[in-house]
Amino acid sequence: MKLQLVRHLWGVDQTCSLEDYWPRWQAVGYEALEVSLRFVPDRAAFLKFLKQHQLGWIPQAFTRDFAPGGSVRQHLDSLAEQVKECLDFQPLFFNVHSGSDVWSLAEAEDFYGAALELERQTGAAISHETHRLRCFGNPWTTKVILERFPSLKLTCDFSHWVCVAERLLEDCGETIQLAAQHCHHLHARVGYEEGPQVPDPRAPEWSRHLAAHEDWWNRIWAAQEKRGLKTSFLTSEFGPAPYLHTLPFTQAPVADLADICDWMARRQANRFAARNAPVGQKRK
Repeated sequence: MKLQLVRHLWGVDQTCSLEDYWPRWQAVGYEALEVSLRFVPDRAAFLKFLKQHQLGWIPQAFTRDFAPGGSVRQHLDSLAEQVKECLDFQPLFFNVHSGSDVWSLAEAEDFYGAALELERQTGAAISHETHRLRCFGNPWTTKVILERFPSLKLTCDFSHWVCVAERLLEDCGETIQLAAQHCHHLHARVGYEEGPQVPDPRAPEWSRHLAAHEDWWNRIWAAQEKRGLKTSFLTSEFGPAPYLHTLPFTQAPVADLADICDWMARRQANRFAARNAPVGQKRK
């Protein structure tokens, strides 16, 4: 199985040419970009950039945008519209913030059953993110839905669950393992008990949280290998303020966002390579 690093465009200044970022992205080893087509100011330039540098593209979709609530039909129509507007551009797959956290289980079942049918009809893989505000925003609802739909694909971002559960999920091992078995895409961000993003994952005071998340990511890689996946996709999705902490009054960021994303991408690429290296090489 190969690890493919993905660069998200959340927090990237797109008033500049993406060519300005390419030398750095190429040096890290990113092979795809993740962004909603609706957040791209110049679609033609974006698509040309992808083609010129032979980059894959993972479109993001947000059912009913970011408005709380809404009916199953509203969310399904929103999903279908966003998927269909991207199909001509050969996306790798879709990463979707899907559904609503206020729904009943029956409503969630109606939605995900129809989402799987949309996936079948379009031939485009749809990966549903474990994100707050959504059906998969906590471990317990996620477990129930996954047990009902064994073919659902997940984008696992456990930083949200740590925040919502207000703990490092010590009592959620079974659900994490189930999510790993459904994981199609990994968002490698580190959360903590009071928020979805630690100020700087490189700092020693967050080493316990980093270690917990990396253990979960190890489980994902093992489950993906067992399923026979040829590629594991990873986005080091640290975000700008207010996800990125800032100082009071000045709002100066406490760390450099691009540095954090690149550090995490490199770290996970090295870890992935080490776990697949021959035993003799692992000791070096």
